[in-house]
Amino acid sequence: MTPLPRLAVFDLDYTLWPFWVDTHVDPPFHKSSDGTVRDRMGQDIRLYPEVPQVLDRLQSLGVPIAAASRTGEIDGANQLLELFDLVKYFVHREIYPGSKVAHFERLRHKTGVPFSQMIFFDDEKRNIIDVGKLGVTCIHIQNGINLQTLTQGLETFAKTQAGS
Repeated sequence: MTPLPRLAVFDLDYTLWPFWVDTHVDPPFHKSSDGTVRDRMGQDIRLYPEVPQVLDRLQSLGVPIAAASRTGEIDGANQLLELFDLVKYFVHREIYPGSKVAHFERLRHKTGVPFSQMIFFDDEKRNIIDVGKLGVTCIHIQNGINLQTLTQGLETFAKTQAGS
């Protein structure tokens, strides 16, 4: 049996959706009758295409999921998670400005999961470097999370466990 992380953590901007929620879109957001999520200006807001499948896959594997985002647009980010029906996947949300290290310290405190048992997906190299120093398996995201990246990430995590 391949070891799985005890917590999977996702950044939001450019990891789950292709924009910065505090600069590229205009909250508040709403869902149209056709199910499209739009911002205040009527601009369509979308997730990366495979986000629901990625979160479903982790949930089916029994891996709890958390969000860690440094955005200043806290309400907007939470609102998007709700409108996209993603809230059901996240056991914890650390969404506020500041260091990702602080987000992870709080996640460890809340969950009791050691850093070595966590996996983190983020598009920003500086966050990967900072959080990696804690002993978290970090996966750098290039064009949004997808199933292939998730699978590679879980393989990387399993190899890390085998080596420790």
